[in-house]
Amino acid sequence: MAAKSTADIGFEKEIWDAACVLRGNIDASEYKSVVLGLIFLKYISDRFDEKYQALVEEGEGFEEDRDEYLSDGIFFVPAGARWNEIAAKSREEEIGTVIDNAMRAIEKENTRLKDILPKNFARPELDKRRLGEVVDLFTNIKMIEHGSEKDILGRTYEYCLAMFAEQEGKRGGEFFTPSCVVRTLVEVLKPFRGRVYDPCCGSGGMFVQSAKFVENHSGNISNISIYGQDSNPTTWKMAQMNLAIRGIEPDLGTHAADTFMDDRHPTLRADYIMANPPFNLSDWGADKLKDDVRWQYGMPPAGNANFAWLQHMIYHLAPAGRIGMVLANGSLSSQTGGEGDIRKNIVNADLVECIVAMPTQLFYTTQIPVSLWFLNKQKKQTGKTLFIDARKMGTMVSRKLRELTDEEISKIADTYTAFTEGTLEDVKGFCAAVDTAEIEKQDYILTPGRYVGIEEQEDDGEPFDDKMKRLTSELSEMFAKSHELEKEIREKLGAIGYEI
Repeated sequence: MAAKSTADIGFEKEIWDAACVLRGNIDASEYKSVVLGLIFLKYISDRFDEKYQALVEEGEGFEEDRDEYLSDGIFFVPAGARWNEIAAKSREEEIGTVIDNAMRAIEKENTRLKDILPKNFARPELDKRRLGEVVDLFTNIKMIEHGSEKDILGRTYEYCLAMFAEQEGKRGGEFFTPSCVVRTLVEVLKPFRGRVYDPCCGSGGMFVQSAKFVENHSGNISNISIYGQDSNPTTWKMAQMNLAIRGIEPDLGTHAADTFMDDRHPTLRADYIMANPPFNLSDWGADKLKDDVRWQYGMPPAGNANFAWLQHMIYHLAPAGRIGMVLANGSLSSQTGGEGDIRKNIVNADLVECIVAMPTQLFYTTQIPVSLWFLNKQKKQTGKTLFIDARKMGTMVSRKLRELTDEEISKIADTYTAFTEGTLEDVKGFCAAVDTAEIEKQDYILTPGRYVGIEEQEDDGEPFDDKMKRLTSELSEMFAKSHELEKEIREKLGAIGYEI
């Protein structure tokens, strides 16, 4: 994998820092659409211009023929909405209106983008001088020096999403899953071909990483079909733009919609399902869905949607389908609201293939410890579940944030592959393949620490008797020192009139 950690980010941060001059008093959730909208506008204009110049050189007069672009998967940008025309007006007071009009014109020419692009650049609170400066920045930076334009804009879009997630705090987690978590899901599932589904897709990170995986392994991105939905209209639009900038054409439904109450893909049976649903979601509509066909393993409690998400995904699996999802650790052991029975039924149906306990501080938005669940309708190792304890993995890339390295992600994926192929050897403190009968003895609690044991300590070669003599001698010295310190403290307190 060629993915970089955020510790290596250079150019993307340069764009972010420069764009932040626009921020002013605008809330992060609103400012997001301004920055991401400009990145998207620059991307589609650049792609259009590249094709436009090629058609001009052909000399057939087709450079304004809309079909020439759409047939190549390139959005048609009409006259007046092209970046060079916008850039020429960057110092005008009406630059916000110019950009809004460009967005409307692009939507009109490209039905896929209808009602998706942001059109809020003319708002009074957006400083037009600063907006013009950001337009100039995007115009003048030679992105080609940092990689292909498509790649660098995509990376910048992804980096800005991460930064907005951090700024928005808890709400940010609703649209962004850290890249290393997504890559772990993707590297384990290896979605080379088939239907990929995310019922709470946020900004589309699962799909982007799936496409990257296919491309990195010399596959054809057209071999996977993308399906998803999200209930937040702004987030749903962000996903559409994020995927368009990557050349991915998804089916995210015709509009934003609640997955439980308005399933936009009721007949879909997916080959791969990857998701990071909202943790411990309450008030998800349980009272209106009591007899829903999706609850094959038990009615999820009204106060927590964890097992509603899980069962929704199982329902949408193809006969040989597989799931990789993020869940709060409470779902591994909770017995409240019938969750223990649901978990038991899912385990006894032999669906749970692997559980990975993840390290803390992976998310910008929550300290809740999480695990990855991998389910498979056609397990190769029937009657067994792999448990991986990855809590000691990860490197702190900032004071608050930890990331898994590429090597650590590969270690988890390779451990899973060895398990499915029947070649895995248990490693104390890290991984264990466990029979369902053993899980039953543990009351169907799926916490990996219960099964992998404690990491074996290296023998330092010192005989036990010698070690005990040495340690007791050291302890005796510490006790003596503590008594000396206690005497000294008593004397000093006594000197100022305080007796103990």
